[in-house]
Amino acid sequence: MINIKKQGACQNVRIRAKERKMKEADMIQKCEARIRERTAFEPEIGLILGSGLGDYADRIEDKICIPYSDLPDFPISTVEGHSGQFVMGEICGKKVVAMQGRVHYYEGYSQRMITLPVRLMKKLGVRKMVITNAAGGVNKAFEPGTLMLLSDHINYSGSNPLLGENMEEFGPRFPDMSDTYSGKYREQLKRLAAEQGVALEEGVYMMFSGPCYETPAEVRMARVMGADAVGMSTVPEAIVCAHMGVPVLGISCITNYAAGILDQPLNHAEVVETAARVKETFVKVLDLALTKVL
Repeated sequence: MINIKKQGACQNVRIRAKERKMKEADMIQKCEARIRERTAFEPEIGLILGSGLGDYADRIEDKICIPYSDLPDFPISTVEGHSGQFVMGEICGKKVVAMQGRVHYYEGYSQRMITLPVRLMKKLGVRKMVITNAAGGVNKAFEPGTLMLLSDHINYSGSNPLLGENMEEFGPRFPDMSDTYSGKYREQLKRLAAEQGVALEEGVYMMFSGPCYETPAEVRMARVMGADAVGMSTVPEAIVCAHMGVPVLGISCITNYAAGILDQPLNHAEVVETAARVKETFVKVLDLALTKVL
């Protein structure tokens, strides 16, 4: 009797997982159809713009703006300073679609749900991805205002966007993660930025779930584990890109020292202030990446 109950429970789990997968596929299809009603534009590069960098999308030419709220069942960004829309058009001679404001895990969605926008971008034509974020510095050599290219990540969020039924139409059950953040892109961009007088660091990004900032003990743990920066985003999107075979260029703006490094509390205003201070340099680096790397 116990075995029968267990078999029934497992069967129910599989059915629910399959139903979720079908619902997700249906949502992507409907969102793609809604966008195609407005434009036949096919972007080649996706941009996920983090805190303080949303204004970069305003520089896109001949832009088409599609609010997330216009798309059926689409997750909505609730964070202050995140516009919550797709912006499609051309910049630096490249066809792009930008997420002007991402959706975060801590907003209450599953990681599968917050990464469906990335899968939608792939369906629209995206073949390369740029992911930016604001992060707390764990490496004491990285002062606030440092721009760090992501060389790798540590997923400490407690979840994974690939949990559940595999979406075979996008990628394999067990994707390789050894070069998620393209080494070729990093090498080229560091060299080109140096020629322009811009120093770029490289490091490992560690994702916590948020929304609270990390504790001093967690930051010490992160340092021991090999992290150079901590934050609350990017990793789910990068995992899904790896699943789909889309190379990623990841860039963190170190907006503050992580908890416990300085004897002062953390606050979101500091994040926004530092991001605004280095925005001009960040924009210069993004332009360089789009023009000569991607």
